[in-house]
Amino acid sequence: MEFSEHIKTANVEDVVLRQPLHPSSRGTLCITGHHLLFSVREEEGGSSRQVLLLLRNIDATEKSVENLFGYSGLFSNAGRSERIAGSSGTITIKCKDVQVLQLDIPGMEQCLNIARSIETLSGLDCVSDMYPFFYRPPDLSLQDQWGLSSPERHYSQMKELHDRWRLSTVNRGYSVCPTYPPAVIVPKEITDDMLLKVAKFRQGGRFPVLCYYHRKNGMVIMRSSQPLTGANRKRCREDELLLQVVIDDSDKGYIIDTRSSQQAQQARMMGGGFESKSCYSGWKRLHKQMERGKALQESLIKLVEACGDGSHNMDRWLSKLENSKWLSHVQTALSTAGLLAECVERDGHSVLVHGSEGTDSTLLISTLAQLIMDPSCRTLEGFLTLLEREWVQAGHPFQQRCAHSAFSHARLQQESPLFLLLLDSVWQLWHQFPLALGFSEALLLRLATEAYASDYGTFLCNSDQERCSLEVKEKTHCLFQALLRPKEREPYSNPLYEHTELAIWPSVHPQSLQLWRGFFLRWTLQTRHLEEAQEEIRNMVNEWGKLVLT
Repeated sequence: MEFSEHIKTANVEDVVLRQPLHPSSRGTLCITGHHLLFSVREEEGGSSRQVLLLLRNIDATEKSVENLFGYSGLFSNAGRSERIAGSSGTITIKCKDVQVLQLDIPGMEQCLNIARSIETLSGLDCVSDMYPFFYRPPDLSLQDQWGLSSPERHYSQMKELHDRWRLSTVNRGYSVCPTYPPAVIVPKEITDDMLLKVAKFRQGGRFPVLCYYHRKNGMVIMRSSQPLTGANRKRCREDELLLQVVIDDSDKGYIIDTRSSQQAQQARMMGGGFESKSCYSGWKRLHKQMERGKALQESLIKLVEACGDGSHNMDRWLSKLENSKWLSHVQTALSTAGLLAECVERDGHSVLVHGSEGTDSTLLISTLAQLIMDPSCRTLEGFLTLLEREWVQAGHPFQQRCAHSAFSHARLQQESPLFLLLLDSVWQLWHQFPLALGFSEALLLRLATEAYASDYGTFLCNSDQERCSLEVKEKTHCLFQALLRPKEREPYSNPLYEHTELAIWPSVHPQSLQLWRGFFLRWTLQTRHLEEAQEEIRNMVNEWGKLVLT
C-alpha cells in the first residue's frame, strides 16, 4: 500500500512536545508511514534531540482544537505586544507501553491532519504493511537463522525422550491443527493415524503434545485443548489410549483444567467438555479457574487508570489497586503454576494442562512451572528459548491478544493481556529470587513493549501457519536473536545470577506480591530513580567482577 495517501501533512514546525520525565520541548514533527519523529531545536551550545515513536505503539489518541485571538507576548519595535489570530490544537497520545505524550500543534487544520494520519496508520491490520517488514538494521541479515530452536532441535537434544516419545510430522502443512507447528512430540506408541482421530476430538485440533520432560524423575507436562465430549458425552478411544500410555509406569497423572468445574460443565453443554473419571481412570482432574479474555483486559484497564491517578489520595489509590484485581490474577497464575510444578517435582506425576482452546492460560502456567523447576530455563538464552517454544511456536494469538492495550476505546473481544500477565508473574519470581534468574528486569520490560509494538517479526501473527504464509521468517528479523547479540545482551543479563539446580518455589501470600512498578509506573520520576540505582549497582558488580578476574 502507499502510506503517503494517509499523510496529508507530513511536517509541522513549532510543535511543543510534553512527555514524562522530560521538560517541554519545541521542535519539528514529522510523520512517516510507521513513525512519529520529533526533532528538538538545537539550542546554543547544546545538541539536538530526537524522539522516535513507532506508530504501532499508539493505543489511543485524543484531540482538541481552539481558536486563538489575543496577544502573543512578543513585542514589536514600537514596544507594543503583537495581536495574533489563528488556531491551534492538542493531540494527546496514549501508548501501549502506558506512556502518555502531548503534542501542541499550531494550526487547527494541521492538527486534525496529523491526528487523522496517526489514527489511520497506527491501526493498520495488514501484517505485511507493518514495520518489521521494512526494518533493516545494518548489523543483521535476513539470511541469519530465524529463531533459537525448533521442535526438531528440542527433541534431538532430549536423548532421554527417545525410548518412549517420538517426533511426529502429522501436522506437516498445518492440515491437522492450524495453531501447532509442523512437528510435535508425542508418545511413541501413538501412530499418526491415531493422532488424526485425537485431533478431531480436541478443540481446534490441539491434541495432547509434550512440552516438558523432567530429567529428575522422567515425568512430563503435556498441553492440549478441551475434549469435545459434548452433552452426549462422546468418547475417543485413541485419546484415552494416548493419555494412558503416558502414565503406564506410574500410578496416576493429573489433569489441570484452567476453568472452574462449573465452566467446564457449561462448556460441555456447548459441545466442549472435560475428561471423565470413568474414561480416564488413571487421571485425576483438578480445576483451577483462571480469568482470560474480557475480564483480564478490564483488569489491566483499571490498573493503568489507577496508576495514572494524580490525586495523591492513599485510600483512593489502594481502593483502585484492589478493585483492578490484577495482583489477584498474578497470584492465581503463580499458585496454579506452583501446583503444576508440585505434581511433577515433588509428587512425581505427569500432568496434562488445558482450558478451552489451550492457547492462553495453558501456556501461561506451563511456562511458569518450567521456570520454577528447570534451571536451564532461567538463563537469558534459556528463557527466550522457552518463550519461543511455549508461546510463539505453540500458537498464542499475539496479533489478536495484543491489538490494543489499556487506553484504546475500540474494544475487541479477542484482546487479553495474557503475555503481560506472564511477564508480571516472572517479575515476581525475579523479585523473590534475585540470584536465581539469569536475566534482568530490563528484559521483561523490553518484551512487554515488543509484544505490542515491535521492529521485529517475532510477535507478529497468531500462529506458525500465519507466519509461514506471510513469509515472516524470510522477510523480518527475529527479536530473540537480536537480544542475544554480544552488544545487546549485557543490560538484559543479571550480574548477580548464581546457577542453582534447586526449584524456586514462589510465595503467593498477598504480602509477597508487589505491583510491578518498573512497568506500570515506569514513566514516573520515582521509578526512573530506581532504574538509575539498579544501573549503578550493575556497573559496580561488573567492575568488581573484572577486578576479581585480574
